[in-house]
Amino acid sequence: VLMATPWDFHAIDAGRSRLFQALAPQLVTLAEPMGLLPVDVLQAIFASLDPYQTERKFRRFADLDPGSDHARHFVALEDWLNDGVPLAAPVVRECLIGWYVENQPALGAWRVAGRPVQPADLALPSLVIIPEHDYIVPPASARPLADALHGADQWTLSAGHIGMVVGGRAARKLYAPLARWLAATVT
Repeated sequence: VLMATPWDFHAIDAGRSRLFQALAPQLVTLAEPMGLLPVDVLQAIFASLDPYQTERKFRRFADLDPGSDHARHFVALEDWLNDGVPLAAPVVRECLIGWYVENQPALGAWRVAGRPVQPADLALPSLVIIPEHDYIVPPASARPLADALHGADQWTLSAGHIGMVVGGRAARKLYAPLARWLAATVT
């Protein structure tokens, strides 16, 4: 089961693609001496994908009753989202240069342990779940993986990258159908 999984890193809009290609070498340069890329840098990158999202969500939060379940859920989710871990420098290099700059997965050039990662070689039931409103992994980046996996089931959910998993409708829209899919598919 692949949820919000990017594959074609050049399928994102041209402006964002150019930004990542310009930024990636500098991030690798930053990570190398420390051995990692700090989580605060990652958070800044995520925030830059939709600069007004933070303002919008905190405006909605300001309208909530501070003692409500919605307010507690908001705070818990924000704590979880901001409690990330740094990325090791080799991961930064492989992901930012190999994926975002060189687009190795979509081109069939990504290698793990010296072997190319070829989704078409997998002979097992697969499900690719693509959130329709995902600005972190745009649907155009995830769909090529669904196409590359022979016979993969593909679901498009009316949700975002995070909301798909922790949103108020996640149990009904994701978890219940996923449980049914797993029960019917995995023996």
